[in-house]
Amino acid sequence: MKIAYIGTYPPRECGIGTFTQNLVHSMRSNKAPAAQLSEGFVIALSDHGQTYPYPQEVKLVIRQEEQADYLEAANFINHSGADLCILEHEFGIFGGQNGVYILPLLHKLNIPLVVTLHTILKTPSYNEKAVLKEICKMANKIVVMSRKAIKFLTTIYGIPKDKIAFIEHGVPDIQFDQTQSKKELKLENKKILLTFGFIGRNKGIETVIKALPKVITEYPDILYMVLGKTHPNILRHSGEEYRNYLHLLVKSLHLSDHVLFLNEFIDQQELFKYLSACDIYITPYLNEAQITSGTLSYAMGVGCAVISTPYWHATELLADGRGRLFNFTDSDELSTIFIELLSNPDVLHDLQKKAHDYGRNITWPKTGEQYALLAKNILAEPAVLVVKKETIVDPLLLPPFLLTHIKRLTDDTGIIQHAKFGIPNLKEGYCLDDNARALLMVLMAYKQKKDDLALELSPIYLSYIHYMQNKDGTFRNFLSFNRNFLDQVGSEDSFGRTIWALGYLLGNAPNDAYYQTGRLVFFDAAPNFEKLKSIRSIANTMIGISYYLRNTPGDDGMTERLRNLAYTLIKHYQENSTHEWKWFESLLAYDNGILPLALLHSAEILNDDTITKTALDSMNFLTSITLKDGYLSIIGNKEWYKKDGERSMFAQQPIDALAMILMYHQAFHLTKDKEYLNKLYTSFMWFLGENDLRMSLYDFETKGCCDGFENYGVNRNQGAESSLAYLISHLTVLQAYEEFYKSD
Repeated sequence: MKIAYIGTYPPRECGIGTFTQNLVHSMRSNKAPAAQLSEGFVIALSDHGQTYPYPQEVKLVIRQEEQADYLEAANFINHSGADLCILEHEFGIFGGQNGVYILPLLHKLNIPLVVTLHTILKTPSYNEKAVLKEICKMANKIVVMSRKAIKFLTTIYGIPKDKIAFIEHGVPDIQFDQTQSKKELKLENKKILLTFGFIGRNKGIETVIKALPKVITEYPDILYMVLGKTHPNILRHSGEEYRNYLHLLVKSLHLSDHVLFLNEFIDQQELFKYLSACDIYITPYLNEAQITSGTLSYAMGVGCAVISTPYWHATELLADGRGRLFNFTDSDELSTIFIELLSNPDVLHDLQKKAHDYGRNITWPKTGEQYALLAKNILAEPAVLVVKKETIVDPLLLPPFLLTHIKRLTDDTGIIQHAKFGIPNLKEGYCLDDNARALLMVLMAYKQKKDDLALELSPIYLSYIHYMQNKDGTFRNFLSFNRNFLDQVGSEDSFGRTIWALGYLLGNAPNDAYYQTGRLVFFDAAPNFEKLKSIRSIANTMIGISYYLRNTPGDDGMTERLRNLAYTLIKHYQENSTHEWKWFESLLAYDNGILPLALLHSAEILNDDTITKTALDSMNFLTSITLKDGYLSIIGNKEWYKKDGERSMFAQQPIDALAMILMYHQAFHLTKDKEYLNKLYTSFMWFLGENDLRMSLYDFETKGCCDGFENYGVNRNQGAESSLAYLISHLTVLQAYEEFYKSD
């Protein structure tokens, strides 16, 4: 029996990684007669650009936010000879929103699947619920580690009970003598209280510290040990803020001789020595929402006397006298229990014995045997044909998403608007249009891929926008390379594109500072919304307002502004459309898809049938002209396409392809019709050679995008507008792929 395991893995410091390693080793070495000895390999998840010296059983690494890695892993598993796959699932270890990147991998698997759920939410968001239900739908068996988890899956997620297997969290079969352990750790004369695991605000360690002063008056030999590093995600975003708070709390309560912080991630042998040495183990978590606790299981496995707050797993594991519970944040109750147990050695010993007896039944050899039997039974069942989703968009066919050229074009002022081939053309300076597009792109890149470079670049573009705003809320557009203003008021188009980027920022800000700056600029500009005359500027502004309203739906005033702008577009449509010409003007000009796109966004917010119908009718008309031959043929900007006239073939530009891609993406989002994803992907392939000239605009050497098609061929200059249009399109394809696998 050959098994492929997917999860985090040591030396990455992660509780699920330790779980995966223990499971692999326990199934390999299982001697149970009913279980088959298994071999296998590991697909390891790495995080945030980190690399690790993995052991030899790790055959492939998935970078958390690299979508293509998941598909490569599926292909690897399918051609590896593996009989079965075991996935360790926790939302935070997989890429995409709520870990959605794992879905395409699972959809592509050709072998049975077992999923171990380490987190099950009682009140999931729509996306969290959709992702978990889809995973469970594809699994042959779902393993949970508590009885409450079964109830959640059946009642909240609608998972059939017969699909769920209950296998408790395994613990290493390691035993130490308490006296000897205390001696080796030089703790012989101390009564040891212990908490271990990753440190973060939700752990409630301050509750224990605040309980100590009362205990110390009776037991001055108390030492509370906090063993563990700050969680890596917390460290990245908040640093050691919580640990510093705990140190200050200890100092203020004069407990420096009674609290010891060991900022380490230690191996299991050393950990179990500390667990064996402790007199009482505490998990003081701050809320009930923890369905599984590996640290609690370890403490039970060693035979610790455990005191815990009543979170879900603790309530279940410590039942029948196997431990003691106290109320969340109640330091007084906790100090009373400490004193009671320390004053009654027999009671303390009884807790330790019950925990030890229970722990003997959940050692990894026994847990591994249960997994092995589960796998054997699944493989013995008749093969069931699982209908896989047809892949509409294949990210493996896309070039890697890289910001190389955008970084080359960007300095500390903003993004340079033009390039000579792949080299920034400093003579042309900067413009508002491109810095707005650049802000939109990097915000999308950070949201989808957690790209650190995108986050680093975003304040540059936001600062440019802020700098170019006039006192009346309008914007200048052009700035020379030596930072001289080149106009007083920019075009309405540049205004609209800026509002689009700012609206997206207000709905997807990576931090509060960016949000507050964007909000200030957005609302300073808002009095100008009704003054706009250009329908493309109106359309861009509508998209920005729509993104803002998704995050702030209660702003009735802005909702009415959106409705008024939408009906301004509809008025243009009604004045110009005929039975054969369903459009907003008497010609098709530039950036055409932006007009139906704006109405599609508005339709989602306003739920207005007239808006929806106009959006779909105009989109279908544009499709009939530009997508009729199986590839995207953009209206050229040389002469445009006048009603009853000849359409222009040349001066096709990337922003038109981008508008089509965004239009079809929003159409899919609104209607759930997957045919729009086909059209989206077809439109994207315009960049890569599926076009009138059958030539690629994407430059695989510079990672930039050429400026368009002319009558002589490809315009090889790679300015900001074209390169940003390509990158936003690329991100939209990846997002569409993600949404496809989340859709029913």
